[in-house]
Amino acid sequence: MDDLTIYRDPRLPTGPEPERLAALVSSRLCHDIVSPLGAIGNGLELLELSGEFPGIARSPEMQLIAESVEAARARLRWFRLAFGHAAPDQRLSPAELAALFADVEKGGRIKLRLEAEGDLPRTEARMILLALMCLETALPWGGRVLVCRGAAGWRLVAEASRTKPDLALWSWLDLAPGRERPEPNSSEVHFLLLSGFARAAGRALSWELDETGGEIAF
Repeated sequence: MDDLTIYRDPRLPTGPEPERLAALVSSRLCHDIVSPLGAIGNGLELLELSGEFPGIARSPEMQLIAESVEAARARLRWFRLAFGHAAPDQRLSPAELAALFADVEKGGRIKLRLEAEGDLPRTEARMILLALMCLETALPWGGRVLVCRGAAGWRLVAEASRTKPDLALWSWLDLAPGRERPEPNSSEVHFLLLSGFARAAGRALSWELDETGGEIAF
């Protein structure tokens, strides 16, 4: 050991794991951005109620702004559930999940249908949203996705007139170690996250993809 060696006391705390730290950062970002979006929405409502701007509520410009704000707020709620921190004891009702589906549907090309009863752990809801994002990547021209819960677990079944299959990218959902996989870009990070969360939860992932649809189960 020389004078340039940096000594680190092993008893010092090392901080959270990178995955948990990233989830906490995502939760913080979504939380902070939701507030100004809510303020914009409130401002739009005040403009619509104001007598100084008659007919503004029916103007195409105002409708476009309002729809964009609602779409952004829905997507942020989605990201907060998909990328944010999820405690093991947190739960979500099917009604809350269906409401999120309905809000996101308004600004997208994919129609979502939920068939499930009873509350579900937020950790499972996170995996559902990440799986939907994987299917969304394969359905750039739109389609339909059924999300259902059975005795064996969750199934997400997608149908479309055509898909954009990328089997190399989808290979990230195969949990077998030692396999060469392409480096995903930022718009494809949900594949890595779904695989990692499934592995951490001990849940087996299976998937199928063809020219007219696909399926993810866990």
